Amino acid sequence: MSASFPSPVLTIDTSTPTLVTGVVHTLADGTVAATENTVENTRAHNELLMPTVFELLESTGTKLSELAAVVVGCGPGPFSGLRVGMATASGLGHALGIPVYGVCSHDAIAWRALHFMDTLDTTDALNSTDTLDTTDALNSTDTLDAAGATTGEPSGNVLVATDARRRETYWATYSGNRRVAGPDVGPAETLQPDVDRVVAHPAIAQRLPEKLQKLAAGEATPAVPSARGLVAVADFAAVPQPLTPLYLRRPDAKEPAAKPVSAALRWAEN
Repeated sequence: MSASFPSPVLTIDTSTPTLVTGVVHTLADGTVAATENTVENTRAHNELLMPTVFELLESTGTKLSELAAVVVGCGPGPFSGLRVGMATASGLGHALGIPVYGVCSHDAIAWRALHFMDTLDTTDALNSTDTLDTTDALNSTDTLDAAGATTGEPSGNVLVATDARRRETYWATYSGNRRVAGPDVGPAETLQPDVDRVVAHPAIAQRLPEKLQKLAAGEATPAVPSARGLVAVADFAAVPQPLTPLYLRRPDAKEPAAKPVSAALRWAEN
């Protein structure tokens, strides 16, 4: 987890049906504020991403030219959704001359679940016109580092599972802040990790084995990254690397198979 980060940071995640955009910045007293603008249950990421970003920047009084960095979720997720978010982040970084950091979206979801101090479990109540400022949501008794995380190593073993379509799930498991398996893709019914928490998309949760279903039913954290989580798992001390999407399988769109050449044409060529 980063001890510090350039401020303000624009965050983008299009790895799930929920479009997540956020602005995270440090305040004068050293605390961290995060404002999100999210759109739920949409596959129109391409049409909605930049209007949502502009609404977010306007609501926070932030100019594009003031952004210091971009953090984008690189999946795992569907081909089209990831391509929209990552291409937009890359384009903004190039145009503004600022670094772009790619992170595993599941890492950000797990961070959100393990720290769970931004009270963003209310995301499910948000719609495309809502902007949520999490500055006032912090517990006054929490000790925070510069990335907005509660200090100390969180405990717990967590499974993060999101919808991969084709009746499959993208999944990863975590012990504290450390990813111990995944991300990978496969049928939800076959997952058997030894965990005590399950953060899963509702469509996935109902297909998990019974024990994992029960854990998912008692979990308040949605299987969606938060702006604060995306910043927390980014490595700002490292040189930004080229963005690499975590598709984990071939895209749905495939090149047409080559048509067989007739024997007569082959004979003519010879």
